[in-house]
Amino acid sequence: MTELGLSITETGDGVAVLDWDRDAAADGGSRAATVLTRAITTVAEEALGSAGLRRLEVSVPSHDHEARRAVLRSGFRLEGRRRSVLPLPDGSWSDEMIFARLSSDQVGGAHGFSSVMNSALPKKRLIAHVLMRDQHGNVLLCQTRFKPDWELPGGIVEPGETPRHGAVREVREELGIDLEVGRLLLVDWLPPYLGWEDAIELIFDGGVVTQAEIERYALQPSEIMKVELVGLERAADLVTPLSHRRLTIATALPPGAMAYTEDGTVPG
Repeated sequence: MTELGLSITETGDGVAVLDWDRDAAADGGSRAATVLTRAITTVAEEALGSAGLRRLEVSVPSHDHEARRAVLRSGFRLEGRRRSVLPLPDGSWSDEMIFARLSSDQVGGAHGFSSVMNSALPKKRLIAHVLMRDQHGNVLLCQTRFKPDWELPGGIVEPGETPRHGAVREVREELGIDLEVGRLLLVDWLPPYLGWEDAIELIFDGGVVTQAEIERYALQPSEIMKVELVGLERAADLVTPLSHRRLTIATALPPGAMAYTEDGTVPG
């Protein structure tokens, strides 16, 4: 451990920062990575155990993959990223990854392993929308206050919330109604767009709606400007091309059918 120069600096309130000789760890190759994992684990166990600390933090350059693996294997969980803060020899900048381990964290075993990996593995955004149509097949679209294109009622599913419950909640928030959401119609993969990372969208059947029912909606004033029943031809002028491709497929499905699409197109 001494050859890597591990050190702990207390910052107060039971919190400390862990660091080591990064050059020594980098020069040792795979052996140093193994030694680093063992050293971090030993120091963390002591600091969060007999030393009485409640939180141990460590920052690792995003490009230092061996160090990132070492802290994860030592029970630390990824908490965030500081973008473009570390200068590189070629004049570019690297991100810094922030990890921490708490004295209350379970380390080891299936639960501990899953918790650590859950913090570091990719997470994909999930969106749940509802397709509501009148007796003529016109689709209910919402004009929002935060973007130019219109969309179906619905939105992003919260952590721990089922997609169907997310759709019901979003419709209640946006339209002021408790809708009995039906079966799943379409699953679509969305590529990165306007700063958003890729995502998965689910479209549920919202059944038949009448103009009289729409006029009784209590629209969410902070998000929804108005709603309107439109045909597919009119929808092409209101929604994004991706959304229109999706709508075209979803509205043409035969009874009981479901579609899977990628970027609004059936693959294969």
